[in-house]
Amino acid sequence: MFRQRGFTLVELVIVIVLLGIVATISTQFVSLSVRGAIDLGDRQQRALQGAVISEQITREIREAFPLSVRATDACLEWLPILGATRYESLPSGPDFEEVTILPFGKDIPEDALMIVYGYGSGQDSLYGYTDPGPISPPANSVADDATSITFTGPDQDHRFRERSPQKRIYAVSDRISICQGQVANGNSNWLYRYSNYSHGTGQPTASQLAGKSNRTREIMSANLVSGSLDLQVTPPSLRRSAVVNFEFELAAPNSDETTRVNQEVQIRNVP
Repeated sequence: MFRQRGFTLVELVIVIVLLGIVATISTQFVSLSVRGAIDLGDRQQRALQGAVISEQITREIREAFPLSVRATDACLEWLPILGATRYESLPSGPDFEEVTILPFGKDIPEDALMIVYGYGSGQDSLYGYTDPGPISPPANSVADDATSITFTGPDQDHRFRERSPQKRIYAVSDRISICQGQVANGNSNWLYRYSNYSHGTGQPTASQLAGKSNRTREIMSANLVSGSLDLQVTPPSLRRSAVVNFEFELAAPNSDETTRVNQEVQIRNVP
């Protein structure tokens, strides 16, 4: 008679329990590995996003007219420089309508504003037009090889109040702002770039720019931590250039992690 061989019920139960433990551990290991890969991807994405935003802001600020940069209410505003050259003679009477210059070397579009400033110019005079003053009315277009600047309109003229120590004249365009704005739920987690807008001498706030209809608004980021944008502007002086420090924090879409970005930008001051 043959002897039967097999597993007892106790052995089968032990094997099933061990297989269950191994399967549980394997599932947790795979889950944690996938979670780690997702978190790593989120961190890399936020780091890249922060670098792109920081580089875009830095490049634009470095092309700003140094005296024009100002910050308030989570907004940074400035006048972008279109070109710069040296003048040979500024407008003189009786019409004060033409500036003699060395060629810009590039085309300056119509309605650009011309600035000549010295050591006594103030920021307010750049955003509120006065005659005489450091900033001109809109000018006619200037070709890259042109040797003179005239202002738009048959009766437009201007007297520059100051003289540049280096005889520098700048062409600037309409103001630009970067603001942390609000969305419908009240969280200020959007970063906007505003252009093509008009305003008075004071700097507009984020809510004022958001409510304007005649302006261009571009989204730079949609995942800023609410209230994280910090802007500090050190104006230029006779001994140093202007310095802009900006800081913001980006939130992860799938977790509570955040990434903080801090950048300092120096703007050369050449009166």
